[in-house]
Amino acid sequence: MKKTLKVTDIIALGFMTFAFFLGAGNIIFPPLAGQLAGENMLSAMSGFLVTAVGLPLVGIIAVAMAGGGWQGLTRDLPSKVATLMAVLIFIIIGPAFAAPRTGLVAYEMAVKPFLSAGAGQASLTTFSVIFFAIALFFAWSRGKLIDMIGKFLTPALFIVLAVLAIAVFVNPQASIVAAQGEYATQAFTKGFLEGYNTMDTFAALMFGMLIVDVIRSKGISDEKTTCTYLIYAGLIAAAGLAFVYISLFYLGATSSTVAPNAGNGGVILTAYVMALFGAPGQVILSAIVLLACLTTAIGLISACADYFSSLTPMSYKKWAVVLAVICAVVANVGLNQLIALSVPVLFALYPVAIALVALTLVRKWLPNPRLAYRVVLLVSFIFSMIDVAKYLKFDVSMFSSLPLFNYGMAWVLPTLVALVITRFIGGKAMGSHQDKLA
Repeated sequence: MKKTLKVTDIIALGFMTFAFFLGAGNIIFPPLAGQLAGENMLSAMSGFLVTAVGLPLVGIIAVAMAGGGWQGLTRDLPSKVATLMAVLIFIIIGPAFAAPRTGLVAYEMAVKPFLSAGAGQASLTTFSVIFFAIALFFAWSRGKLIDMIGKFLTPALFIVLAVLAIAVFVNPQASIVAAQGEYATQAFTKGFLEGYNTMDTFAALMFGMLIVDVIRSKGISDEKTTCTYLIYAGLIAAAGLAFVYISLFYLGATSSTVAPNAGNGGVILTAYVMALFGAPGQVILSAIVLLACLTTAIGLISACADYFSSLTPMSYKKWAVVLAVICAVVANVGLNQLIALSVPVLFALYPVAIALVALTLVRKWLPNPRLAYRVVLLVSFIFSMIDVAKYLKFDVSMFSSLPLFNYGMAWVLPTLVALVITRFIGGKAMGSHQDKLA
């Protein structure tokens, strides 16, 4: 008899997926976008939801269609290329950037406001050690992730977010004002690009594999059933993310009096929560940020440890310890430099990740998947390097005629053209020729 999950387990799996995606960055982006979009909030929010919710959901579905692992996603690529891609993605999204940032943001937004003005490096160091020790504890209990995060931590996070969302809609702090900057003329496009900057497509490829492991730890071995549960988890997570983003966009759009001309979404969120709840507001905000950062840190450490343990003789638990220690160290020293260094890498790899997801979705219609994967991913990488060069202040004005060049997305049209061309060329004859050359 084929084993199945209970409804409560499926819901917990979805909550766990939602929590992994919802980091502090995701909470901070929408309020500023909402404030700047103003009366064009609905259009900007729609664009944001496409890339901040739609792309990650499609990424989860792609992982499911590929059999739940990186090997399935990259089976048409040379193994060394696939491994290099994965290692770079896991390093950047894991110990080099995103995971340490969860600890730093948790400290700055959730803990530091309660400390005395003289609190310095020692308090950050102490907090980092405690924060990543807790994250390690949860990540170490690998088989119980769904129970501890999906059934306890995430519901607590969601309840606090729901309280904030209801308060925002019941008692908005200002009327919605005129749109500013690019939101006045191209709100949807600007919102679309802001959502792209959440970089959750990377996270979808990482967390998809982790969630498959969690499903299998529950005794589900059938591939089709695993795929179905993974898609269910993705849909629940997408619904949760959409709920949070919509409420935070509205919060931002009605924040003109409590946080005028704010420099970032964190300032808006802090001022708004204080206006709604007074002194207890900081406690509410701290609970949101701490839980969001902690669940994301757990997911990142778990996913990275899972992958690196598959490449090396070191066990999952040993990798989890190593990663947690690195995260605690990086959260204390040189984070700004690491962020600056990581941006070019992200510019180079994110388009490749999106192209990989697109190829996975259309693979069965490609006459020669090996040719298509190599050509399309190579084109996306080559043209993404234009955006890298522009970030590094090289003169790339010769490419300025490319659509979306000014938005750091010069790779989109060439990649799409390559995908269309490989849909109609490269049949069996070319495939057999490639096999001889390989």
